Amino acid sequence: MSNSIVPSRGRARFGVLVPFTNTNLEADFALMRPDGISMHFSRLGGYDEDQIPDETQMQGLGASDLDEPLRLLVGVKPDVVIYGCTSATLTHGPAFDRSLAQKIRSLSGAATVTAAGALVDALNTLKIKRIGFASPYVPAINELAIGFLEQEGFETVSRSEVKETLSNDGQGALSPQAVLELGLKADHSDAEALVLSCTDMRSVEIIGELEAATGKPVITSNQAMLFQALKAIEYKEPLKGFGALLTEPRE
Repeated sequence: MSNSIVPSRGRARFGVLVPFTNTNLEADFALMRPDGISMHFSRLGGYDEDQIPDETQMQGLGASDLDEPLRLLVGVKPDVVIYGCTSATLTHGPAFDRSLAQKIRSLSGAATVTAAGALVDALNTLKIKRIGFASPYVPAINELAIGFLEQEGFETVSRSEVKETLSNDGQGALSPQAVLELGLKADHSDAEALVLSCTDMRSVEIIGELEAATGKPVITSNQAMLFQALKAIEYKEPLKGFGALLTEPRE
């Protein structure tokens, strides 16, 4: 038994940097984690938990000092480091996202995945160009997110937003049914796939239902991050239950 891969560890270690108010990323990874992969988390500050997570707050998070949380995370010698906030780099743009990934890679010595970069990787993998976009963000962040994706070659043909302005707690507290309805409203006849952006939104639980209802691939921040991290360790086995991105065999 000592030389075997047990369900919780032995194949690879993923280190995850997660905003300190996020309540759903860890739970999503626990749902999706393949056998043999252990998950290790370090919390990020750089924003005010009592303020609305608008573009200023999220840009502050993206620009915050990673040295200490990353130093603590690197103590487990992760094979992959995952930066687990989408809006923190969507609000800065693709060049910033790539620069941040390079910085983490240099400091950690590990393969690196960012949430925003993972959305791009997933869309490219599925050869998608036109999307419907949904998120719990304030409208200004949605504009920046759509601009980010446009710079990366993707056209947003429809979008769905929450009606009220949500706090950090409010984003994480959206029910799966509310997320499903948000995703359905983002669908459009010209959209080839749906993107549900936010690592603290409970999207993973409704991927299958939303794909069945629309007949289209659904890409979520947490699902896309896991997909790219698995590619980095050359894990090729399909994972069922979390959408076409993870289900279809990978070469």
